[in-house]
Amino acid sequence: MQVTRLRRLRRNANLRDWISQTQLSPKDIILPYFVVEGRNVKKEIKSMLGVYHFSIDNLLRDISKIKGLRSILLFGIPNAKDEIGGQAYRDDGIVQKAIRAIKREFRKLIVITDVCLCGYTTHGHCGIAIGNKILNDETIKVLAKAALSHARAGADLVAPSAMMDGQVRAIREMFDKNGFGDTGILAYSAKYASNFYGPFREALDSAPQFGDRKSYQMDYRNSNEALREIKQDIDEGADIVMVKPALVYLDIIYRAKQKFDVPIAAYNVSGEYSMIKKLAGGDKIEEKDLVFEILTSIKRAGADLIISYFGKEVLRWLV
Repeated sequence: MQVTRLRRLRRNANLRDWISQTQLSPKDIILPYFVVEGRNVKKEIKSMLGVYHFSIDNLLRDISKIKGLRSILLFGIPNAKDEIGGQAYRDDGIVQKAIRAIKREFRKLIVITDVCLCGYTTHGHCGIAIGNKILNDETIKVLAKAALSHARAGADLVAPSAMMDGQVRAIREMFDKNGFGDTGILAYSAKYASNFYGPFREALDSAPQFGDRKSYQMDYRNSNEALREIKQDIDEGADIVMVKPALVYLDIIYRAKQKFDVPIAAYNVSGEYSMIKKLAGGDKIEEKDLVFEILTSIKRAGADLIISYFGKEVLRWLV
């Protein structure tokens, strides 16, 4: 009986690269940024080595150094917070100012903005709270106002992440009503109440001051519900849908890609980033191998776009 020689095409790197089915590309990568008020600020986030808080001037400098960068996702940290996240929709807010500055310098760069209240509220929740209850319908009105302010500043897409029912519809209606029908929506559609968000909450100073987010973010034991969430966002006007986190939800990414004919984004979140950093232990060669294996698995599962804090390194390795 003849032996099937599958190893023939694995003999060397040239052959392996030649027949590889899944390849990362610079256009796949969305690089997150945390922007703060002030000037000449570049402060490393302790729990996310290699990730920084940038003031707008240093943000522009950093972007200018990255070859192959196609798209970014902006998070803002305001100087002041309140109970209702009022800073989120100010025309002179930190994200709004950053968008205008970026678009003046880098017109072709795709600018996506996170739309949520967790970084703007004193209680750290993603919506308006009364007592320990997060109010859905009151929150989506504020999210729509924030999204409109981002569109007016020049954002290409907004990314509502609060997981409030009807948030995509409220934003799409606000855009259409105010002449921003061409502004896209990248919806955090299947966003799970994950244990992998810890470093991000430090970065955004957004840890909940009471309770948790399980009443609005998804239960990690559920998968069919994710498809319902995604369908609802598509029906309400989302152009791109997201699964978050990515690495431990590859099955959700796969099912979404099989079922829906829209671009699928996946968020390689802060806890996944920090886990890889610790595993690599400072060995850059090993880190590169780990990062490529993980991001390739996310793309292989069906993600068209990957938000990753390793974006700078990946672009440097690819370009």
